[in-house]
Amino acid sequence: MQLNILAIGKARKSPESRLCADYMKRLPFGGNIIEQESRLPEGPARQKDESQKLLSCLPQKGSIRLVAFDPTGSDISSEALANLISKWREDGVGACYFAIGGADGHNQNLLEKANKTLAFGRAVWPHMLFRTMVSEQLYRAEMILKQHPYHRG
Repeated sequence: MQLNILAIGKARKSPESRLCADYMKRLPFGGNIIEQESRLPEGPARQKDESQKLLSCLPQKGSIRLVAFDPTGSDISSEALANLISKWREDGVGACYFAIGGADGHNQNLLEKANKTLAFGRAVWPHMLFRTMVSEQLYRAEMILKQHPYHRG
């Protein structure tokens, strides 16, 4: 199952973006970072536009799952994320998309379409650092499933 990150905003050349790309390249079944931008001013219209752009990236065919990151989501351990990925893989899911919203978060429409809503605690993280954290957790989940020693380090 391919693991993908849907993100608002374009990555600049930075240590975080290089690290994020490195983790995504290491995924055994591949993965992409799909970026979208909105040109609208801040506010509800921009939030809706960003969420619609992220949803438009989802394939219309095939078995997929959408995970939205949102402060109201459930905290999840690395092991629980690995188990979730394993279950979806066993169910024949071909790809999973992990959506990271903009500064105003996701529109309710995207949250309702998500198969799962997760949070990495209640803290607010810089956008590029959060992307890197998600990519690392996806890689860590894959290493847990392979029983690779990376997870213990």
